[in-house]
Amino acid sequence: MSNIKIIPLGGVRENGKNLYVVEVDEDIFVLDCGLMYPEDGLFGIDAIIPDFTYLEENKDRIAGVFLTHGHEDAIGALPYFLDTFNVPVFGSELTIALAKLFVKESNLNPKFDDYHVIDEKTEIDFHKTTIKFFRTTHTIPDSMGIAINTDEGYIVYTGNFKFDQSAQNMYSTDLSHISDLGKGGVLALLSDSGDAESPVENVSEKRVQEEVVDIFQNTSSRIIVAAVASNILRIQQVLNAAHDSGRNVFITGKNLEAIIETALKLDKLTLPDDQLIVSVDKIDKYDDDQILVLETGAAGEPIKTLNRMATGNHDQVNIKEGDVIFIATSPSIAMEVTVAETENLIYRAGASVVQLSDKIKASGHATPYDLQLMINLLKPKYFIPIQGEYRMLSAHANLANETGIPYQNIFILSNGDVVSYSKNKMTQSGQVSADNTLIDGIGIGDIGNIVLRDRRLLSEDGIFVAVVTIDRKKQKIVSNPHIVTRGFVFVKESQDLIDESTDLVKEIVRKNLAHNDFDWGSIKQDIRDTLSNHLFKKTKRRPIILPVIMEVNQNRRFTN
Repeated sequence: MSNIKIIPLGGVRENGKNLYVVEVDEDIFVLDCGLMYPEDGLFGIDAIIPDFTYLEENKDRIAGVFLTHGHEDAIGALPYFLDTFNVPVFGSELTIALAKLFVKESNLNPKFDDYHVIDEKTEIDFHKTTIKFFRTTHTIPDSMGIAINTDEGYIVYTGNFKFDQSAQNMYSTDLSHISDLGKGGVLALLSDSGDAESPVENVSEKRVQEEVVDIFQNTSSRIIVAAVASNILRIQQVLNAAHDSGRNVFITGKNLEAIIETALKLDKLTLPDDQLIVSVDKIDKYDDDQILVLETGAAGEPIKTLNRMATGNHDQVNIKEGDVIFIATSPSIAMEVTVAETENLIYRAGASVVQLSDKIKASGHATPYDLQLMINLLKPKYFIPIQGEYRMLSAHANLANETGIPYQNIFILSNGDVVSYSKNKMTQSGQVSADNTLIDGIGIGDIGNIVLRDRRLLSEDGIFVAVVTIDRKKQKIVSNPHIVTRGFVFVKESQDLIDESTDLVKEIVRKNLAHNDFDWGSIKQDIRDTLSNHLFKKTKRRPIILPVIMEVNQNRRFTN
């Protein structure tokens, strides 16, 4: 009997940052290695990645990293992982190409080259365990699910998926392979919950293509499209619709966005050469109804670029009266305010906005019917909903129960929870470290709660600096305190407050200088406490207070 553990180090009770550890005897299999983009409360943070502490403690047991697809939530943390671990990485052709791109651009471990391209026919043997792959449908080509064959049955990880009977070639799901896994016996299923609570089922991508073509053909003005570069399926649909409606495409930026360029090189994305406008100065040669401007980027970048276009601050294309702005992918919840603000700017510029998500339901994640179909095809004994906030995991758990899986066999986990299988039973058996690791510039994990708290306070109430120079031996203040504030009050209109604060600092310093047991830490803390209480009493605000005490010796003589 195999010793089996399943541990999510990221990806449960949150959107993104997917990393799931499956242990079979002495081997550790890492499924995906993704990041998550921060919401507004994490000031200055560029990205959030999983905590690798548990893996570092067991690094000699890691057999490899197995990737399901090429989105940031599945491969974004790989550069940071490979900076610490030297293990093989497995994925489909496009997934590996994008993984290499991420690692190269990070400069963390650019010489790493232990990559292995797999497809749905690949089987990899590890001692008593075999890893298999099956094709799934997502918004990027070459998406794969992963099946780990153990003595107790398969452990299946779906990655991000949906079912679409109209999907073809690089996007089609291998239903027969999934069914065969179910017939072989599935011990546990880890399944995408991103759209588990949706009241509306996805339409087919064929229907999406028809909708995009209809919008383009019924628009007589210039069209500007905002799309996330990693949603290659949607970009292909936009390019197809541009071709069908007789529009030429200009892609903003000096170079093609790296993800699109990679997909083009691998023939995962097609763009006719005669359809491409190669330089911005050639746009004026076409009528407005012959032009489509495509703006791509990561996460919320296309929306932010629209903001610059609407205010006339883009260096290539700005929005003009009559333009139609087509938002081709659904923005995340964290971007809703930004989208609303950008729409206002667009309408003020005389253009209009069309959002695909307002017309049809077209998500890259499985909706309830598809989720239950996956469960029925695989017939797992145990079920673990993953990839989503708690309410999504709970909705998915209820869907699983409707298919006949008892609630005692369903585990809604937190990051770091350990689920073990022994004596023919799966139970939650403990927890490992699984905190967020914050990325800020080149800093990895060096930003903690105290720094984030200070950044929040700076954003809310500003900073108040009190600078004073003393001569400790003569027990006197050499120069009056100097007050500097930023983001707290307008100094010219708050001179009385500044003068009161100056007097308080002088009084505190004099009292501390009079003591024989003068202590630098005590005098600074006294200034902080006294000013904090005074400023809050006067303004109901609590700025960050920084006392700066400088010491001079006025008796010191200098000779040449």
